[in-house]
Amino acid sequence: MLTIPTRRRRAATILTLAAALALAAPMAEARPGGSSGGMGSRGSRTYAPPSATTTAPTTAAPIQRSQTQPSMGNPGMSPAAAQRPRFGGGFMAGLLGAGLLGALLGGGFFGGLGGIASFIGLLLQVGLVVLLVAFAVRWFRRRQGVPAAAGHARSELGANGIGGDRMGGNGLGAGNTGMGRGPAPVQPVQTRPVQIGPGDFQSFEIALNGVQEAYGREDVQALRNLATPEMAGYFIEELRANEAKGVVNRISDVKLLQGDLSEAWGEGNAEYATVAMRYAIKDVTLDRRTNQVVETGEPEAVELWTFVRERGGRWILSAIQQGR
Repeated sequence: MLTIPTRRRRAATILTLAAALALAAPMAEARPGGSSGGMGSRGSRTYAPPSATTTAPTTAAPIQRSQTQPSMGNPGMSPAAAQRPRFGGGFMAGLLGAGLLGALLGGGFFGGLGGIASFIGLLLQVGLVVLLVAFAVRWFRRRQGVPAAAGHARSELGANGIGGDRMGGNGLGAGNTGMGRGPAPVQPVQTRPVQIGPGDFQSFEIALNGVQEAYGREDVQALRNLATPEMAGYFIEELRANEAKGVVNRISDVKLLQGDLSEAWGEGNAEYATVAMRYAIKDVTLDRRTNQVVETGEPEAVELWTFVRERGGRWILSAIQQGR
């Protein structure tokens, strides 16, 4: 049986390792979008990972900030998965965490029991978890208005045929009115291939330099001309946050080292292109008052930039995702 000091040493060791891992986390990059992981919109592919390329052979960071709502048109996530409360996530994790902490300190939920008493304590723990789960399920059902008898009601509604009703309905998907009928399914967005040529790649490189330099100058108007309103809004938020912290991000010497196309497609009148780019950059964060260096970013970056345009129009930035 572990002594009290041994238990405390084990808990202290776990906490020390956790702190060391936190301190070892990579430094956040101050360049535009560098600390977001992924932000912006890629049309119907916003929540789908871009195709790997030679420049970015691993999966890019997923989009975490976007004004594009998840839907059936976005294959990475469904609306139900995005909005449904996940019972068993935080709730069960809390129970598990409590049990784990108790184990580190020498016991479960009812630490201090030994021998047969420990076995009885285990049974009590299992019973408590079962009761809590049953209570939570009933509570969620009542909150969502799904009584236990709802299944029987649906069975009666289907007695006159699949999806039919007693008012002379036309079956599954016949309409959006009446009981037992859901909304019409969302049709996937139709896409088409888009050809990308040397002139397009030149535009992407010019945009890379333009966005970085405008961000370093804190030139809001230039950012609005080079990016979608959504992306310009994110950049402005970052610049205001820097101002509030009393720092300024200076960017210079941006040079594209390698780049290749990940995906190019069209949706309606819009055309999209996601490009993987590895580029050199001088990224320094300075104190606004003293002009002293507060933070220095990595000299190179690998990112996937998505551009959008109307047919025959000018490419502008619509999303940034960090390479891994």
